[in-house]
Amino acid sequence: MAEVPNTGPLKGMKVTEMAHIMAGPVTGLMLADMGADVIKVERPNGDDTRRFLPPDIEGESAAFMMMNRNKRGIRLDLKSEAGKAALIRLIEQADCLIENYRHDTMAKLGLGYDELKKINPGLIYCEISGFGRTGPYRERGGFDLIAQGMSGLMSITGEAPGRPPIKVGAPVSDITAGILGAMGCAAAYAHKLKTGEGQRVDTSLFEAGITHTYWQSAICFATGTAPGPMGSAHPLNAPYEAFRTADGWLNLGAANQTNWERMLKVIDAEQLAENPSFATNRTRMENRADLAAALAPYFKPETTQHWLEALEAAGVPAGPVLSIDEMHADPQTIARDMVPEVDHPVAGTVKTIGAPVKFHGTPAGVKRPAPLLGEHTEEVLSEAGFSADEIRAVIDGE
Repeated sequence: MAEVPNTGPLKGMKVTEMAHIMAGPVTGLMLADMGADVIKVERPNGDDTRRFLPPDIEGESAAFMMMNRNKRGIRLDLKSEAGKAALIRLIEQADCLIENYRHDTMAKLGLGYDELKKINPGLIYCEISGFGRTGPYRERGGFDLIAQGMSGLMSITGEAPGRPPIKVGAPVSDITAGILGAMGCAAAYAHKLKTGEGQRVDTSLFEAGITHTYWQSAICFATGTAPGPMGSAHPLNAPYEAFRTADGWLNLGAANQTNWERMLKVIDAEQLAENPSFATNRTRMENRADLAAALAPYFKPETTQHWLEALEAAGVPAGPVLSIDEMHADPQTIARDMVPEVDHPVAGTVKTIGAPVKFHGTPAGVKRPAPLLGEHTEEVLSEAGFSADEIRAVIDGE
């Protein structure tokens, strides 16, 4: 794939990414998708994600390539004077710095916000950590699993109360923290463009997990009772869950009264509307288990596709439960350019996940593959005004 011209809304924004694994790199990925020039700074042995093997494509980590497309990469040894000096010079020219190291790591390197704002008062300093940079847990390390447990997510995920705790299949606190970081950086950049002022942007995996509990927290605030897991069901509306069909599963969204009545006509179960236990959303929620048991036999005889067509014709929201490969092949996924291809210098043509926000005036998109370790060191330093001798000193770690 030829490199796509940078037309994103953040074109001109310069970002230095000192982040590894997932949450921080997601922030850089989102900003890069939207047009920012993201320079990924790696240690001499690279981001740990490079060693997440298998799976790999021609020896290149599939995980690393997914998280770091659209970025340029440089390799710096911060233990060397030349490497650290080079990083500081890059930061002097940057709009934003992203880091997701443990508490005080950057400060111990002389790269904390208080130090860097002296050389770049307009710097946006984005910190993503396990629990945030304030509070009693600020020094704790954080992982997605830990954040999902402590944010309450695992208490509401699973089939039913009393079963073992289950985390959400995707690392949602990692990914959401990265998205929140990108949102924070974009907002701070807008403020900087108006005022010239930089600032710290501080978010965490813990807070990212908490943001997914809006409905359940609303219930707890109102009732004083913490909700538990409900399988695929909704805590506020019914029927809104998955039902088994002849060949798979169907997600049914017949939650409001109109869709409830439409759905009953589709499945030829209009007599259920006369049952006082199912008459309103309140009574359906009070008798949700009985409702699911009453509806289940109607869906089993026919295929998922049969019900999708019938429900769509009636205006009732429904959808299949797709596997990851089925999602990749779905025509809507393809139409939204969510599985683009990019040419990697070692792995060849590889697929990635596309930009999730569409800008019709300033299109975002996948412009380049993930960098090889140190691939753009000379290019980036040259653009930043380094001489050939200075670049050689940085590469040699002097």
